[in-house]
Amino acid sequence: MSYPPRRYVADSPFGYPSEPPQHTRWYDDAAGPMVRPYAMTKGRTRPTGREFDLIALVVSNVPPDTADLAVGPEQGLILDLCQNNALSVAEIAAETDLPLGVVRVLLGDLLDAEYIRVSRPVPPAMLPDEHILREVIDGLRAL
Repeated sequence: MSYPPRRYVADSPFGYPSEPPQHTRWYDDAAGPMVRPYAMTKGRTRPTGREFDLIALVVSNVPPDTADLAVGPEQGLILDLCQNNALSVAEIAAETDLPLGVVRVLLGDLLDAEYIRVSRPVPPAMLPDEHILREVIDGLRAL
């Protein structure tokens, strides 16, 4: 397949016509243009550090009146949500209406910058055995 010859245009850069302007697609009047998730995470699909469990609790370390942080709007929203209370990773994803993978990458960036604290859940292997707990309850009842 051959392409049509390019024609010379006198007033354009390099003598060729410039690309036609691309129109931004809006999905509704209030939403604005849509940003793809990979644009928010700079193409990353995993956080830089350890994985975040769905029930890991996140708390903001940033004072509420700090406005000059070098974070994006989504990360600023996460910091605002976690300012006065601990939220799980699943709750943050639901509140921000972002995919869970995107929230995990954004949380990883915030954790690397030390803007948040994350308390991870206790692994099941470290929990006491149910048999031991029953014996303790039975011993307390015997008192």
